[in-house]
Amino acid sequence: MSGSELPVTTLVAMAGFLAGIIFGATANRTNFCTMGAISDVVFIGDYRRMRAWMLSIAVAIVGTQGLHSAGIIDIYTSIYLRPDLSWLGNIIGGLLFGFGMTLSGGCGNKTLVRIGTGNLKSIVVFLIMGLVAYMTLRGITSFLRINLSQMTNINLLEMGFSTQGISDMTATGMSIEQDTARWPVVALIAGGLAIYCFKDKSFRGSQVHVWSGIIVGAIVVSGWWITGVLGFDDFDPAPLTSFTFVAPSGESIQYLMIFTGTTINFGIAAVGGVIAGSFLMAIFTKTFNIETFADANDLLRNMSGAVLMGFGGVMAMGCTIGQGITGMSTLAVGSLISLIAIIGGGVFGMKYLEEGNFIDAFKTIFSIGSDE
Repeated sequence: MSGSELPVTTLVAMAGFLAGIIFGATANRTNFCTMGAISDVVFIGDYRRMRAWMLSIAVAIVGTQGLHSAGIIDIYTSIYLRPDLSWLGNIIGGLLFGFGMTLSGGCGNKTLVRIGTGNLKSIVVFLIMGLVAYMTLRGITSFLRINLSQMTNINLLEMGFSTQGISDMTATGMSIEQDTARWPVVALIAGGLAIYCFKDKSFRGSQVHVWSGIIVGAIVVSGWWITGVLGFDDFDPAPLTSFTFVAPSGESIQYLMIFTGTTINFGIAAVGGVIAGSFLMAIFTKTFNIETFADANDLLRNMSGAVLMGFGGVMAMGCTIGQGITGMSTLAVGSLISLIAIIGGGVFGMKYLEEGNFIDAFKTIFSIGSDE
């Protein structure tokens, strides 16, 4: 590397920060929010934001698989397609994260977006979520995650599968080449999601929801390109990853505390970019407004949700973005399990907030109770 060239880590961080700005500005302007999407469905029967989320998954799948097929990135070097399937961690972590985001009023992405708009509550959520996430990654609660994984992980290699990719498992089951199965599976899943989205007239007529899904999905694809292409180095390549916000929130807090003793990475830069992008959009649209806790109960509810998101997000290996879009773009079985669990936890959380207790929430979801 010549003296005029920037280090790979710097290039990746700069690009990640810029992509994060676009992400944050888009999520702010379009109100792209997974918890909000679930809430719209549960309480008012509006599926447009849910369809925007599903469209972003479809776009991310097509773009990511396209980059891999073209030889631009190798998705098998990511954390998502490893042959050890932590199915119980995906379920428990997803349920906890989904429930926690309802208590905190938004997922990891929404928390960062709200910080940019002046929401002081989200700063508290971010700090607690990040701290608990780091504790679960490398700290005092990491033993729970590690022991659960060791006890329940399924070694897919022993079952004849080389990865947990849906297309790869399909190829093995049908005794065909992986690349032969890839695009039919992509067409089935991504195409099915796209059809689901655009068959709805109200969604087709809502340009803000259509474009939010397309842009967010494309930004996730850009994350793969940034870390896989700009981050490529013969001796010290950047880890192949894309947007996810729980573990990087913990890493961001550590980075701020020991700046001189650590190195910035894509996740840290993306976290900062999302906050900056949301802030710029809030200033541009004149929606920046300082907001704080209503009372002690509001504080405790948000703090509890932050703890659940920090622990659950690491246990599930990602959040609504990290597993729900980034992980799903690799067609990983674990990501699909986490996605379903997050939605389930979110729905239960909505019913819990509505009913005020766990028993009535269960009754409502499973139609045990009666409204007569």
